[in-house]
Amino acid sequence: MQKPPPYLSGNYAPVADEITSTELMVEGSIPPELTGWYLRNGPNPRDAEAGHWFAGDGMVHGVRLENGTAISYRNRWVRTTTFLEGRRPNQSKGTEELAAGTANTHVVRHAGRTFALVESSWPYELDTAAEADLATIGPYNFDGLLKTPMTAHPKVCPTTGEMHFFGYRAAAAPYLTYHRADATGNLVLSRPVDEAGPSMMHDFALTARHVVFMDLPVVVNLGLAQQGDRMPYRWDENYQARLGVLDRDNPHGAIRWFDIAPCYVFHTLNAHDQDGKIVLTVVRYPELWRDSPGFDQPGTLWRWIIDLSKGTVHEEQLDDRDCEFPRIDDRLAGVDARYGHTVATSHTESGGVLLRYDLHTGSTSRHEFGPGRRPSEAAFAPADDQPGGAGWLISYVHDESSDTSDLVVLDAADVTAAPVATVHLPRRVPFGFHGNWLPDPAT
Repeated sequence: MQKPPPYLSGNYAPVADEITSTELMVEGSIPPELTGWYLRNGPNPRDAEAGHWFAGDGMVHGVRLENGTAISYRNRWVRTTTFLEGRRPNQSKGTEELAAGTANTHVVRHAGRTFALVESSWPYELDTAAEADLATIGPYNFDGLLKTPMTAHPKVCPTTGEMHFFGYRAAAAPYLTYHRADATGNLVLSRPVDEAGPSMMHDFALTARHVVFMDLPVVVNLGLAQQGDRMPYRWDENYQARLGVLDRDNPHGAIRWFDIAPCYVFHTLNAHDQDGKIVLTVVRYPELWRDSPGFDQPGTLWRWIIDLSKGTVHEEQLDDRDCEFPRIDDRLAGVDARYGHTVATSHTESGGVLLRYDLHTGSTSRHEFGPGRRPSEAAFAPADDQPGGAGWLISYVHDESSDTSDLVVLDAADVTAAPVATVHLPRRVPFGFHGNWLPDPAT
């Protein structure tokens, strides 16, 4: 019997159906301040034709918390045209192509709308009202103004409330377009970045004054794309890695490009302005996908300091531990956030580890989930209105011994302590990508 591919094995394997459960057992005490949804997205292919972990149909797993009680768990496929009609982007034309994504990467909220995102298409809006069933409302294109895909990693400025994002299409120029939506959700800016190349641009960075694009040497391979490869990107030894800096106050102005050492970055932790420099913290890979789209290289935490007056970039490694899924208190996006969190990805340890970095002192603390217990990305849920203050880290954790999953709540200020609460879920939650704590709107 042929061994299934890694993305269909173990806890990467999809679940076969959708369920709703209102009988959840809880150990510990759920903080009464938590009323809302914890939602996390990830690929859940219905068949082996996905071809890569990144390409499976999107499924959102949600736990509803209200006033110290775990109300329910539910999982729902995002009803994209890909899911409903089987139309893949390379089988669609025009606006159909922009709607034919998998919506499998992130869940974010802006201006009262909740979006399931993947970087190859438009967002899909979800119903996340208190009594909702996480139903898919449909593709969203900002009243017809969005003419490109949308990144799965938009940034919301804590000062203006604007959502900054981009779309890339690696098959034809302009490869990159920068977008901005105002605090009420209106798309107010779309600016092509003509100098950008055909790279796989998964994330970017925002500061109070700048936008930073990462043009890195994982680029589209047209031969693979023409063969229908679901992940037609490979490392290009001759492609110059560089960072592009745009002044937020002059969004149609020139972009300054800074060469850096060859590398790849899926995710930024944060960025901020400091004394004429931009400080950018990322999970950096020395290279990626040289011969195949696998994951045999370690990602580690690095800092880039872009000196705008000298035109240079200082690059330094902050930690040698393998990690991914960096997060902060998102209310500090673009400013000097002191704390950041990642999930350790090395399997040399017996169980999963969450790392909390003090970016001011360089110290690190860790939470060990125990033998065979592997966490997903941990999202920050604030306890009050003070950005960077008290709060909790929320993550799905898979137990290999029982093949079950829990929702685990940690005290962000003391991650070494035992969990504040553990919600036992009625089914396994496969490893996925990104999510958020979405509190109910204030009434």
